[in-house]
Amino acid sequence: MNSEREDGRRGRALRSPSGAYAAEVVTSPVDGRRGWVWRVLSGWAAGPQPRTFAVLVVLSGLYALGAIRASSWFALSGFILLLLVGAFVLRWRYLVGLVVLVAVLAAVSASARPSAATPGPLLVVALACGAVLVFGRERDRLGLQGAPGALMLVDLRDRLAVGGRLPALPVGWQVDAVVRSAHHAGFSGDFLVARRAGTDIEIVLVDVSGKGQAAGVRALQLQGALSGLLGALPFEGFLPAANTYLLEQDWDEGFATAVHLAVDLSTGAFRVGVAGHPPPAVLHAGSGRIEVLDAVGGVALGVVGGMQPAVTTGVLASGDAVVLYTDGLVEAPGRDVDQGIDRLLGVVEAVVAARPGSAHEVLAGVRAGEDDDRAVVVLRRR
Repeated sequence: MNSEREDGRRGRALRSPSGAYAAEVVTSPVDGRRGWVWRVLSGWAAGPQPRTFAVLVVLSGLYALGAIRASSWFALSGFILLLLVGAFVLRWRYLVGLVVLVAVLAAVSASARPSAATPGPLLVVALACGAVLVFGRERDRLGLQGAPGALMLVDLRDRLAVGGRLPALPVGWQVDAVVRSAHHAGFSGDFLVARRAGTDIEIVLVDVSGKGQAAGVRALQLQGALSGLLGALPFEGFLPAANTYLLEQDWDEGFATAVHLAVDLSTGAFRVGVAGHPPPAVLHAGSGRIEVLDAVGGVALGVVGGMQPAVTTGVLASGDAVVLYTDGLVEAPGRDVDQGIDRLLGVVEAVVAARPGSAHEVLAGVRAGEDDDRAVVVLRRR
């Protein structure tokens, strides 16, 4: 995409100086601005951990002194604030030390002023100590220690957005895409990679199993691998190579569905390879007909070796469009997938056939639930 007016989270199609269209991919509603609290805590946590731990120890001691001498001003539940700060900035062993210290100080403060103490605040502090330990242990298991770990997650999210940018196309073509994560989470298991070389463009839309942070990390790793494979292999070898890569990773949730679209922009000839993915839809402007490219075969990636994708070919005439999407748009509890696809086709007919509608309009028209990640790509020959 052209460098001007780039913002990986706004999700609007932009016109380049050449008249071509590019797209920006939506991964979450969170903008790039950081509040002053984030900056202060991040800078604080970047220093030596013993210093940060010592500061929290001193603050805990001062608060305990206040709780003993002025219980009406310093409630025992105030220790929870110190625990929350520690959970954000401290690594595991220091966090354990802070939790133990806070538990002891809370008990001492309560016993020093028995007339002002009630079981309720002590129980709340005890529950907070347990929750912080569980949270800190999980972050330590994932290698996300302190504020730098949170910053790493932000970087992973942004890399997914950057990797999903679509290239600018010549006059006569337009393309845009949108990716939305489940419940507006910061990570999505749906992603796309694209490459343009001369008059050829290739777009791959992938749906990694699972959702949330775990799916986002797998999606980032797979996105990097597919970006390297795209263009380095012929069309017929791309999805089988991606399948081999997934099998070698041996992930617990190691499968993904994918659709691979290759278009010759000079002639409109296209090829579509499908691996366990919902079938793409092609709008034929001349007849107003919408064709579902539901070819036989194409097992999901990472399931069996020797996978061969289901391949369909065709030609896009002026006004025709190809719509790629993930199952989050057509699957819902209590609704058959075929019904979901029929509903999507109705939206495509209303939005894309009647006017040059965008991927955002398709997504909005489907009104899919937010329990799953969702992605749409619309490529049109004008």
